[in-house]
Amino acid sequence: MQKPHERINDILLGPLERPALKWLASKMPEFMTPDKLTLLGLFGSLLTGWSYYMTNYDNNYLWLASFGLVINWFGDSLDGTLARYRHIERPRYGFFIDHTLDSISMIFIAFGIGLSPYAQFEFVLMALLSYFLMSILVYIRTYIQGVFRLSYYKIGPTEVRVFIIILNTVLYYFGAFPFIWGRRIITVIDAAAILLAAGLFVIYIATVIIEGQKLKAEEKK
Repeated sequence: MQKPHERINDILLGPLERPALKWLASKMPEFMTPDKLTLLGLFGSLLTGWSYYMTNYDNNYLWLASFGLVINWFGDSLDGTLARYRHIERPRYGFFIDHTLDSISMIFIAFGIGLSPYAQFEFVLMALLSYFLMSILVYIRTYIQGVFRLSYYKIGPTEVRVFIIILNTVLYYFGAFPFIWGRRIITVIDAAAILLAAGLFVIYIATVIIEGQKLKAEEKK
């Protein structure tokens, strides 16, 4: 049987998030299971994506999109914590279900943003593709090294959610800040998507080169 992997989640908000998750796990009613929390997280992402699309009709849906992200964080972050708290871990099943549904969640959210009036779909798609590249890299490293790294440079899913919620608030009160870039008019969301795509791609390429050289040196020995 494959050995359990080491889980690394060294995030900026970790000192606040970890105690909060442990406290929430201790207060969860018996009927709430890790599987139900995972599905709740998926529902949160679906709510977020739908709310972004609905901003075509009313920008008040930005608040619902942010609330959906909170629900997504609650379910996605607490499912594993609850399993460990109750000593009912199923490492391979949990890893498979949790991160398979994470990919679907990202599609819901990204498509919602891309179909909103605040962003252009192709730029959001670039960011989504870069996210999937990083996800593939993380899963390959988990298989090869037995280490599942959820964060890079102190940034993980929680920080990304907080950033999006802040961005939603800015959009609601100040708009999308459209500006001309070349021959196109882009918004602050477009710019954020482009920067995210570029940043993730650079991290991906750098990690592939560095880890590839390390593995090559180790196997030469």
